[in-house]
Amino acid sequence: KTLNRPECVLCTSDGSRYTADWRGGVCKTAADGTETLYLANNPPVTILPNGIAMLKDGSFLVANIGDEGGIWQLQRNGDIEPFLLKVQGRTLPPCNFVMLDALGRVWITVSTWLQPRSKAYRPDVADGFIVLVDKSGPRIVAKGLGYTNEAQFDPGMQWLYVNETFGRRLSRFRVAPNGDLHSRETVKEFSAGTYPDGLAFDQMGGVWVVSIVSNRVFRIFPGGSCEVILEDSNTEHLELTEQAFQNGVMNKTHLGQIKSSCLQNISSIAFGGPDLREVWLGCLLGNQLAVFNSPWAGAPPVHWNWNEPAFGS
Repeated sequence: KTLNRPECVLCTSDGSRYTADWRGGVCKTAADGTETLYLANNPPVTILPNGIAMLKDGSFLVANIGDEGGIWQLQRNGDIEPFLLKVQGRTLPPCNFVMLDALGRVWITVSTWLQPRSKAYRPDVADGFIVLVDKSGPRIVAKGLGYTNEAQFDPGMQWLYVNETFGRRLSRFRVAPNGDLHSRETVKEFSAGTYPDGLAFDQMGGVWVVSIVSNRVFRIFPGGSCEVILEDSNTEHLELTEQAFQNGVMNKTHLGQIKSSCLQNISSIAFGGPDLREVWLGCLLGNQLAVFNSPWAGAPPVHWNWNEPAFGS
């Protein structure tokens, strides 16, 4: 129970879990429970990791939601340098999520241009966007999203799925060979009390989505039907938050500690374990991960087999 705001969780085949850590880097928890911190040494800006991605050499890309924003590359020895601070001539604001795909391209989500970001905790704000970094450099490939959060490819890499937290929907885009996004579709509209954040796929094509505030875990079936797998809500807190959201006055206090809830604003989901049936949940406020078993095995992520011997670290 020594994690620090493990908002994002990654799992690898050796049983390790890697989590974003607000001490300024990434925490690795080995299968035996041993924890190792990889913290930035003397960073030039305040590093507050939100989403993280692991690269094949063992380093990490960190989506910084500190005031200076941007995406940073963190080595395991603590060296840190900017990966991307501007796109199309504009300085990146605090960034939400970063993801590496099977082709080596980097995808970045930015929830809003507004600062503080809480100004976008509204149903009528939709200025979130997605950045692609490939061999041609960085460019914005989607915009007009309602608080862009985690994004993931379907197992066939035909669609990029993305959660719009305060747009309260799961959307997807067709991905062109050059990485351009088009043909935006709404996969699922969520109702009162659901604010989708993290997502992952299982090997049957089901999409798993987690919601902050209500601590809900959904599985959306390939045919479009949806099942609530888990919920750990405080009804009073949820109603107050929903009312504030509808009235356009939702703020950071609504994302604070939730009384009587075991889960504290679950925000990320990753499949792990020897058979990819363990479901690990990251969170905004707790100091530990939650885990349960799934009847469906998860789709292995790009970094699944990037274990310690692979990069000599």
